[in-house]
Amino acid sequence: MNLSNMIADMIAGMVAEQNGYAEIRRNELAEKLGCVPSQINYVISSRFTPEHGYIVESRRGGGGYIRISRVRCDAGTAVMHVINSVGETLDAATMRAYLINLHDNGLIDSRTAKIVLAAVSDSSLHDVQQEKRDRVRARIFKNMMINLT
Repeated sequence: MNLSNMIADMIAGMVAEQNGYAEIRRNELAEKLGCVPSQINYVISSRFTPEHGYIVESRRGGGGYIRISRVRCDAGTAVMHVINSVGETLDAATMRAYLINLHDNGLIDSRTAKIVLAAVSDSSLHDVQQEKRDRVRARIFKNMMINLT
């Protein structure tokens, strides 16, 4: 297992153990894992995002911390959160992250995730000009999400 996965697993475990949120001190965690603090920042900024169902808050200074919270809400609210987070464009990787998060949290089933993935994949949007593809993907994805609720 690589270092980024170890850090992500440790933080996810802390969030799960502590009732949906964890407060970490970046330097202390980095020292414990034998890595540089920027590695902790990288993992948090890439794996603990709104697309993955997390809210990250930080407080700087000597007593500073990073608070990572798992978003908890009913299915309709979660889907509306996703719709509002998408914006005007949506790339394929971010779309997959949204679908994985919705599926992992039991908000959509595997079949629905596969159908949405197929509908907004690059292969389905092949005839759309590359510079317009992410805009079209965002519109289709949002429309499909709205109709799921």
